[in-house]
Amino acid sequence: MLKTTAAEKVSGIGSAGMFFVSMIGGFLLAETKIAGAVSFANISLAGALSLPLSAAVLSGSIVRYIIAGTIPSSIVQLTAMIICVIYKMFFESKSDAKYCGISTAVSVFAAGTAVSAVLGELLYKLLFYAVYGALAGITAYAAALIIGSLRHQLILDLSSTVSCAYAIVYTVVIASLCSAEIPYINIGIILGIAVTVTAAYHYRSVGGVICGALTACGAFLASSTYGMSVVMLPASGLLTGYLYRQKAGAAAGFFTAISIAFMILTGVTANSIFQILNIICGTVIFLMISQNFSDKWVFTGRDGGALPNILGSRMSFLASSIETVRRESGKISEVLSRNADKSDEIERNSAEVCTHCHRRLACWYNSYDATRRAFRKMSELYEITQENFPYELEECLHKEELVKAFERTAREKMTAKLLSLRFAESQRLLFEQIKIIEEIVEAAGERIDVRYSEPISKTIRDKLTKYNFNAKNVIAYYNSQNRLLVELYFDYQDAPKNCVRICDLIADELKLNLDYIEPINSGKEVRIRVFESPAYMLEAYGASLCAENSGETGDTSAVFSDGTGISYAILSDGMGSGRSAAIESRMVVTMFKKLIGSGVNYHSAIKLINSIMLTKSREEAFATLDAVRIDLDTCELTIIKSGASATLIRHRGQVMKISSPTFPIGIVEETNTFSQNYEFEENDIIIMFSDGINENEYQFIKELLLSSEDLKYIVDEICAKADLFNSNLRPDDITVIGLRVTKL
Repeated sequence: MLKTTAAEKVSGIGSAGMFFVSMIGGFLLAETKIAGAVSFANISLAGALSLPLSAAVLSGSIVRYIIAGTIPSSIVQLTAMIICVIYKMFFESKSDAKYCGISTAVSVFAAGTAVSAVLGELLYKLLFYAVYGALAGITAYAAALIIGSLRHQLILDLSSTVSCAYAIVYTVVIASLCSAEIPYINIGIILGIAVTVTAAYHYRSVGGVICGALTACGAFLASSTYGMSVVMLPASGLLTGYLYRQKAGAAAGFFTAISIAFMILTGVTANSIFQILNIICGTVIFLMISQNFSDKWVFTGRDGGALPNILGSRMSFLASSIETVRRESGKISEVLSRNADKSDEIERNSAEVCTHCHRRLACWYNSYDATRRAFRKMSELYEITQENFPYELEECLHKEELVKAFERTAREKMTAKLLSLRFAESQRLLFEQIKIIEEIVEAAGERIDVRYSEPISKTIRDKLTKYNFNAKNVIAYYNSQNRLLVELYFDYQDAPKNCVRICDLIADELKLNLDYIEPINSGKEVRIRVFESPAYMLEAYGASLCAENSGETGDTSAVFSDGTGISYAILSDGMGSGRSAAIESRMVVTMFKKLIGSGVNYHSAIKLINSIMLTKSREEAFATLDAVRIDLDTCELTIIKSGASATLIRHRGQVMKISSPTFPIGIVEETNTFSQNYEFEENDIIIMFSDGINENEYQFIKELLLSSEDLKYIVDEICAKADLFNSNLRPDDITVIGLRVTKL
């Protein structure tokens, strides 16, 4: 049985949780003010969210207005949010950021105009609600951009144009929360202080200054009093940034001290005690955040982003150089071949046989043309008999010696031709292998879509060193799905014997659920990959039967992961059956798994395996290759075939048959591998099998796939019924593999 499982990806907040959070957001933002006017933050939030969450914001706002007894005075805000919800009920498909902003602005303006018309204040309020609606629409547009970015990347991307949207929303939220009436403390200022200290601590002075300035801007929008209390916050963030990643307690203490010092310098007031309380609360929140803060969720573009591109440039240049050497070598070989010393066998044989003959002058002087023509005829014959002996040499005194000389040179020519053909074949294989090396080098230098994390790399290195695991290199990065992967490189003699211990240490340090794959040994180094589990898991089940009178199946299969979230299932059928076939198929599967695990892409891996199979021995040997590649982050499926049987896929209630007329591995020099991407979803099923399964069974397999969800039952039934559908007198080995992608 073959089975590979992966842990579930850390799931997001459920729909019920999001509804509750949106309702709380509406509750907190209602009854707040910006620049002396009622805040539009809750309206913008309702306009940016989807229909259910927009309704949650409306519900939270209504609850707050009822508690405060301000329903009549908040009728414009309520009406605007109701219009937003109604709009989303009918135009939910048009929910991108642009439509969210426009619909919010129109809703606010329409609600304000209607209420003003009823109260007889239309002309007086019209301009105000136009500006008010525009600001609400811009904020909703910014919030919708942020939501879209988070759905796409699952991180706070502060390196792109969306960073402007973050600044707008952050400023509006701070301004709104500053006006929330809570005794003794100001939650807007506390939030701004916590964000400023966190940014300074993790992103140096630049982060502290930017977040401090935005916080001060938001506080001034709420009121000048609040603004003056944090006017020196950017300076405090600037100075705290110099304690970049020192002890969090030291940074918090320094920030508190410098903020109080600035407060004294700008003047102590009756509210200073409350300002100190806000500073202390903000730094306490920072201390709580710093324990669990991870750059996994924030990308600024300055902390690694993608791995340095210099490696890719060097690899590309090296690949081009290898290609140039290969081409130049081919040209030189052609020139040398054309200019090779081709001795004239006519002259050689004439010198050997005719030199001491007393009739030499008569033959080569008086009858030169006839003698030359006769020698040329003999050079074209492989076997010379009395019947085909040239008549021009009828009077030759050394016929027997001449025949032996030309027969010997004929054999030499045949041998030279065979050697030349063998040399040409070896040369083609050599150049093909050099070409494969070019592709491998070039692929190794391709820019990959990951974000390198220097802090996590350093944390892991320090943790392992503490427990006497001396890693030569530690590389921690996030892939495009924001999933953490760690590559650990050890010298062969320093490689750990127990990978479970390594994985547990890293998981304990990072407070994450991690998994690992078996180490890859390059000969000098050992690489271990530790990773957060992808979104999907691969369930696999296999069954096989040996051919009659065969003690060992000639089929070999494997299911494995490369540690980056890509899983493979491979099946190889060796030539014939029994032990010799098993050796060929096992070699193909073992090399494929080794090369893929080492980082070679599957195209180059198959070419290299084909080249090795062609040159490994004088005996003819080949094996099929049937592989399935599944990205467990995205469920993307790729079918790969070289001379393999068909593959059946059950997708959305239909069964597809995938086949291709390609050669097996080890038959021809140039591979013609078939590879194609296909749609694949959770709970879809793939059936792979060797050529022991006859095409007559396909209809039966299709019915099984459409009628059952039990993968083990499907595979066992296909294997058990194979003989009934096989009309061949000599049955072959049978292997069946079933695959299904599911979530835990």
